[in-house]
Amino acid sequence: MGSVFDEKDFLACCGSTKFGKEMVAAAPFSTLQDAILAARHIWFNKVDVNGWLEAFAAHPQIGQSPSKNHQSPTFAQWSKGEQSTALATATDSTLQELFEWNARYREKFGFIFLICASGRSTLEILAELKIRYQNRPIIEFEIAAQEQMKITELRLAKLFTDKADTAPTIKPLATTNIARKAEEDRVKIIGAHMTAATGDAGAKPAHIPNRTRPPITTHVLDTSRGCPANGIEVQLEMWNDNQTRPQFDKANIGGWKVLGSSATDKDGRSGQLMNMVEALAPGIYRISFNTGEYIPDGFFPYVSIVFEIRESQKWDHFHVPLLLSPFSFSTYRGS
Repeated sequence: MGSVFDEKDFLACCGSTKFGKEMVAAAPFSTLQDAILAARHIWFNKVDVNGWLEAFAAHPQIGQSPSKNHQSPTFAQWSKGEQSTALATATDSTLQELFEWNARYREKFGFIFLICASGRSTLEILAELKIRYQNRPIIEFEIAAQEQMKITELRLAKLFTDKADTAPTIKPLATTNIARKAEEDRVKIIGAHMTAATGDAGAKPAHIPNRTRPPITTHVLDTSRGCPANGIEVQLEMWNDNQTRPQFDKANIGGWKVLGSSATDKDGRSGQLMNMVEALAPGIYRISFNTGEYIPDGFFPYVSIVFEIRESQKWDHFHVPLLLSPFSFSTYRGS
C-alpha cells in the first residue's frame, strides 16, 4: 500500500495547480522513486507554460520571507528553511544588491529568479543570478523549470520522510530512461512554442557561445534525508580508445581517461570536473560517485553512470544529477 497524499501536499512541493491535481490522479505511490518519476513526467509533459509560471510565482523572491498568507503554509515553511543559509549569510549591502538584481531579472524575463537555494549563501546565489541574467529568455525559462524540478524533488523527499513508511527501491533503468526522454522532449516543445511566440519560429543558433560553467556538471541529493549530499567524491572519465567502444559484457580496462575529480559541497554540487571548453568533444563519458564512503552501510559501494555525447550535442550543457538513498539511486539528464 502506497503513502496517501492530497492535493495540498503536492502543492507544497510545487505551486502549479495542474501539477497538484495530476499528482493526486497518479497516486498512490509505493515509494519516493515512484513519486519522483511521476512528478518529472507531469511537470515536463502535462503542465503547460502557464502552469510553469504559476509554480514560479508561488515562490518568494530570493532574499525575502514567504507571505504569511500563502495558500500552502507548508510551502511557505519549506521556502523559509531552504533560504535559511542565504538569509543567515546576508548583509544589508548584499540584500540590497540581491533586491536590485532580482528586479532587473524579473524585468528582463517576466518571472522571478528561481534557484534551488538549499545550503547556498547570499553571495553564491547573487553570483549565479548575475551569470543567468546573461541568458536568452528561452534558455533561462528552461533553466528555471529545471530548478523548480530540483526543489520539487527535495520537497517530495521531505513529504515521504514525514509520512511514508516504505523505503525507496530501485526502478528499472528503462523506466528512468523513459522519464528522461519525456523530459527532454517536453523542453524542446516548450522551446518551440516560446520561439514561435517571439516571432522567430524555426530559428536555432548553432550553439550557445561563451560558457559560464564546464559542459558536464553534477550534484547529489540525499533523498533519505531530504537534503543535498555533502562530501561525496566524484570522478569524470572519457573513453579514450578510438578503435573500440566500452561494452556491457567486457572488462573495458585501460580505455578510460580521467578528466577530473572533486567532492560535493554543502549544496551537493561537485567542483569543476573538466576544463572549461567551448565545444565538448563527442564521445563516451563515465561519471562515478564514491557512495560507499558516504553511506558505509548502504547497498552501493560506488555508482557509475555511462553516457554518450554526439557531434550534434557538443555545444550543449550536460547536468547529471544523482538522487541517492541507502538502497536506491536514480539519475536523469538535467541542464
